Amino acid sequence: MCAWCYGTTPVIRRLRAIWQSRLQVQVLLGDLQAHASQPLLPRQKEQLAISWHRVQEQITLPFDFNFFTRRDFVFNTEPACRALLCVRLLRPVLTLEVLRAMHSAFFVDNLDLKNTAVLVQLVGMFGISENLFLTLFESEEIQSQLENEFAFVDSLGANTYPSLFLKTKEGPQQLTAGFVQLEELEHRLFQLL
Repeated sequence: MCAWCYGTTPVIRRLRAIWQSRLQVQVLLGDLQAHASQPLLPRQKEQLAISWHRVQEQITLPFDFNFFTRRDFVFNTEPACRALLCVRLLRPVLTLEVLRAMHSAFFVDNLDLKNTAVLVQLVGMFGISENLFLTLFESEEIQSQLENEFAFVDSLGANTYPSLFLKTKEGPQQLTAGFVQLEELEHRLFQLL
């Protein structure tokens, strides 16, 4: 539910395709608005709209700006993060593709990713059983794992989304803090390899 992450997902998918087996991509989840409980204020909607327009200028991706006509929308990303963590545990190879589908559902189709039925439908498109998904999604263990992951991502210093890191012998090395085009990302990778 991060517009800049939405804009970066196609970049990461292309990078993964170009580098194939030489680069393993793992999506880690940050706590951007993960515990929001209050509806968006008009100024927050305005800031989001500006961000969405900026993403659209950088990468030609569709957005449904009718989102901003919603009243009393609580921008809580925790259910979507928890669902993606479930996917990563159940079918790790699908994580990036399910993330792409979630982005499309939210930004293009204007679906509410807090709605469990929407999440079940999304993961079901990838062959993940509703019962299996819901059992994991609703478990205390997955909620605990998600909070631990949020803390780990915070400990990396990933306070701008998206943040990309390269796992090296010396530990994680930050490649970007924020959106970056494919060419720049490849350049940064070459510098660290």
